[in-house]
Amino acid sequence: MATGKSENHQLKTSDLFDVSHVTAVVTGGGTGIGLMITQALVTNGAKVYITGRREEALDNAIKQYNTGSGSLHALPGDVSSKDECIRLAKEMEQKEPNGIHLLVNNAGIARDVNTQFSKVGKPDFSSADAISQHFLKSEEQQWADTFHTNVAGQYFMSMAFLPLLAKGTKQTPGYASSVVNVSSISGAMKGSSGGQFAYATSKAAFTHMSRMLATTFADVKVRVNVIAPGIFPSEMTAGESGEDNKSKLDMSPSNPSGRTGEDSDMAATILFLAGKGGLFYNEQILYPDGGNTLVQPASN
Repeated sequence: MATGKSENHQLKTSDLFDVSHVTAVVTGGGTGIGLMITQALVTNGAKVYITGRREEALDNAIKQYNTGSGSLHALPGDVSSKDECIRLAKEMEQKEPNGIHLLVNNAGIARDVNTQFSKVGKPDFSSADAISQHFLKSEEQQWADTFHTNVAGQYFMSMAFLPLLAKGTKQTPGYASSVVNVSSISGAMKGSSGGQFAYATSKAAFTHMSRMLATTFADVKVRVNVIAPGIFPSEMTAGESGEDNKSKLDMSPSNPSGRTGEDSDMAATILFLAGKGGLFYNEQILYPDGGNTLVQPASN
């Protein structure tokens, strides 16, 4: 009769969060949250391609962060263009004929500069005229540009890369490739979103589209999950990034944690979803937000 203790290898962190077998594409992976995700994957052994329109930012990220047991590669392109999404997928097929395991749709924009409270102030919410005048400063093109990148671009990337993701699933027994869409808690929050109606609405649409993609991709064994972050330092929230491609925020949000998100918060989230520990998760929304949705009006 055996008396030895069970090893439980499948419960070790080295197995649960292992991404050494993963080949990934991260859009907007050279700065902000995309760079946090990229660093986490590369540090833990993944092969990562980062996309972006600014080749200098991609090259700088590779120069500084191509460390750890993985590898980092540039894949320049504009993911807001359908033709570019298809071109990028074809280029990846040449580079990775066995497919990929992870697509992170992270690239996004905010164009609500005409109505954003932190830039132009708040209207008098007790006056219908003041509210109307303030929010009518928003331009149609700002809405169109925001949805074009934050929703349509993510749709075309997901569809263009689906065959490569499905191939990655077939090539890796016991694993299911996935799309991870980086949305925002703005898409779940009620209120005026700091005056950013177009941005928040686009993120709500992006989150819902992710649910539709998860249903559509189910039979080909490609999962779709959402990361909906709170406030993290990025070019969008801080306005710029430094020579290290990183941004800094000098603020204390009113969330229960009392701080903004950090690299480690995003790293833990993506390693969970991309590793074996997250294989049972599909069509889920994770909120790394310091508990913000607990204290602010939200729909979830």
